[in-house]
Amino acid sequence: MSAYYYQDANGHNGAQYQQQSYNGGYPQQYPVDDYMVPEEEWEREAVLDPAWERQQKKTFTAWCNSHLRKVGTSIENIEEDFQNGLKLMLLLEVISNEQLIKPDRGRMRFHKIANVNKALDFITSKGVKLMVGAEEIVDGNLKMTLGMIWTIILRFAIQDISVEEMSAKEGLLLWCQRKTAPYKNVNVQNFHISFKDGLAFCALIHRHRPDLLDYSKLTKDDPLGNLNLAFDIAEKHLDIPKMLDAEEINNSIKADEKVVMTYVSSYYHAFSTTRKAEQAASRICKVLSVNQENEQMMAEYERLASDLLEWIRKTKPWLENRATDNTLHGTQAKLGEFRDYCRSQKPPRLSQKAKLETDFNTLQTRLRLSNRPAFTPTEGKLIANIVDAWKGLELAEKGFEDWLLRELRRLERLDHLAKKFQHKCNIHEEWSYGKIDLLTSSDFKRCSLNDLRALSRKHLAFESDLAAHQDRVEQIAAIAQELNVLGYDQIAMVNQRCQQICNEWDQLGDLTHKRRVALTDAERIVERIDSLFLEYAKKASPYVNWLDGAREDLVDMFFIHTLDEIRGLIEAHHQFKATLGEAGAEYKNIIRLEISAKWNDVQALVPQRDQDLETEFIKQQQNERFRVQFAQKANVVGPWLERQHEQLQQLTVQVVGTLEQHQKKLESMEHSVLQYRPHIDELEKYNQQIQECMIFENRHTPYTMEVIRVAWEQLTTHLTKQIAEIKNQIYTLEKKGIGEEQMNEFRATFAHFDKSRTRRLDPKEFRACLIACGYNIRDDRQGDVDFQRIMANVDPTQTGFVTFESFLDFMTRECSEEDNVDQLTLAFKTLAGDQPFITAEALKRELPIEQAEWCLRRMKPYVGPGAIPGAYDYKIFSAALYGESDL
Repeated sequence: MSAYYYQDANGHNGAQYQQQSYNGGYPQQYPVDDYMVPEEEWEREAVLDPAWERQQKKTFTAWCNSHLRKVGTSIENIEEDFQNGLKLMLLLEVISNEQLIKPDRGRMRFHKIANVNKALDFITSKGVKLMVGAEEIVDGNLKMTLGMIWTIILRFAIQDISVEEMSAKEGLLLWCQRKTAPYKNVNVQNFHISFKDGLAFCALIHRHRPDLLDYSKLTKDDPLGNLNLAFDIAEKHLDIPKMLDAEEINNSIKADEKVVMTYVSSYYHAFSTTRKAEQAASRICKVLSVNQENEQMMAEYERLASDLLEWIRKTKPWLENRATDNTLHGTQAKLGEFRDYCRSQKPPRLSQKAKLETDFNTLQTRLRLSNRPAFTPTEGKLIANIVDAWKGLELAEKGFEDWLLRELRRLERLDHLAKKFQHKCNIHEEWSYGKIDLLTSSDFKRCSLNDLRALSRKHLAFESDLAAHQDRVEQIAAIAQELNVLGYDQIAMVNQRCQQICNEWDQLGDLTHKRRVALTDAERIVERIDSLFLEYAKKASPYVNWLDGAREDLVDMFFIHTLDEIRGLIEAHHQFKATLGEAGAEYKNIIRLEISAKWNDVQALVPQRDQDLETEFIKQQQNERFRVQFAQKANVVGPWLERQHEQLQQLTVQVVGTLEQHQKKLESMEHSVLQYRPHIDELEKYNQQIQECMIFENRHTPYTMEVIRVAWEQLTTHLTKQIAEIKNQIYTLEKKGIGEEQMNEFRATFAHFDKSRTRRLDPKEFRACLIACGYNIRDDRQGDVDFQRIMANVDPTQTGFVTFESFLDFMTRECSEEDNVDQLTLAFKTLAGDQPFITAEALKRELPIEQAEWCLRRMKPYVGPGAIPGAYDYKIFSAALYGESDL
């Protein structure tokens, strides 16, 4: 490789001639590459190995002809056909795509030397220092001519090869290694021995055109067959001429690496079109993947939004319905349904709402960063619509539990009043039974004087008894009135019974007066009235009434909720029992059969009352235990939630370390918060016990279950949003190439002006924030106009606020290295072979089938010039992906 070149340009024989004739006609534009420097000192008179010389002559001739044929010419004898410099200049024009200085057309020796010098000057201008002189080429020096051609091959065929920052020989070798790595029995380490068996050539062909040969059928034991197969296929299908001789390569101990490099470089350039197509396909796949992911996110958003809004639509009327079946059992069942709603139905929907909001923000961030138009959900499914619907749900939910508890209290009161009404009515009806018949009786007309006086005294006692029952009738009427006010479901029956009692009471009053008048008239006629019986009746009647009242009080219902109330009842019952001795003495004085029965009832009811009070005391003790149990747990959970909110607030305001580290902190916090969920469930269980026991107040804790629920929902929602925001910031860093330090600076500046800690700035705060970031906004009318233009950009929906995401997007927009519609169109053009349209076959050949089908479903037919059946318009398609046209 070192036998041909490198010496100062003034060192070759034609150097003075070059400068005299052209005065530096081709200025040197490129530095000399390291690969152009010889590996060992070159001796001009050294003898080239005859086999290598023969290989080089054949290979270099074929290489030259592969380019000269493009202009309709060729060479046969390499040392003779370049002597006049004309074909040499033509070769340089073809391989460089540049036009050289016009050649001399004379046939004299100096004309030939001038043309060769023009060619050599052009080569030198490309950063190559030659040591060959024009005279040596004109004289047909084969060794110098081969050296010159090798220099041309290096400069124009190999130098531009670059793989992973390696160029020229190293880059070409690395390209071979990468392409042949998956193939059995191929180990490319150099350009002389590694290609002897022909498998490396076959592997290169199969890697790029697997349709041309079946590599699995090749064997290392047939090097000649492999070499000839590769050379034939390359010539026939890849337009690479046979530059090598299979037998010479196989028989040589060490093939000339210049020859092999020249031939392999033809493979590299032949497959460069394929490589460009691969790069174009890769770019298209990347763009399509972004669009497909965005479409999936849009579809998922639409699905989740529809599902959530439908659930809200069905649930909201249930929460707005403030009607029950007016029974304790039905209302308690509805309270159970509400507890299930709070514990099982609402939490996943709240997570769904948070996911919708974070997914929407993530999607919009992805669209902005990938230079795509913003996503607009279908009508009625905007984030604002979801937020409004959720607010409506919470508004309907607000006070629902309190209303249910108030309803339970009302129904419990109704149940107590209804039983009390029934009890008093039963006592009254038992007392009034037969009284009308008695009062309408004419039995006194056939009585003796003593009997008449007895009837008069008895009637007088009845009047006293009637007056004593007046209070009970009024109580019955009052209870009925309260049942009417509270909306008792069986009020019609209550009113009917109350009316019957009142009507009967009025009738008893009238009949009592009439009977008293009748008896008085009779007494005037019969004057033998026993005054002692009257006195007896006067004494006995209040006592009987006292007994009735005592019986009534002893069976009265309980309607209490605290230990203090039950203790008061127990104390009153003890005081009542203390009066029984005195009542017993009175009983002995006025004992009668009916009084005896009532006395026995009172005596039997006292121990029953003792038992009832003891049962209620045990119940209130249990209720107190439930209160304490709930309070002890709530007094732990409540402060824990408050601490978590404070910690999250600190993490939101200040980011310490990298965004990835901050994300891990938030995710770790989220994990610990979710691990705490069983404590919330345990508290819900205690709250259910309290509600089922009709406990409405708890003096042991300031926390209610509703307060705990709201705090938990806010904590989990804010955590989810913050993690999504950090992920979006990381995505922004990756997409726009923003440094961590700059991101922290943006965040700190925004937080400084976010005094309310709402993650948004009003226009005045945002303007100050921009100025603090170094943005020049003049304090004049033009500055106001500029700021309004910025506000229209960061707040397109005119909410009056700028979120951190919008602020970050504005500050980083100009720093981004975004793909665009022109790059995508150019990539499609490459796949289409520079045609203005692309076919389904080309798409399916170059792209994964799924992405090809995705494109075909969305591409419009091409109708422009040169359209063919099955042609698709990739320009409109590309513009549509970036929102510059409609599909």
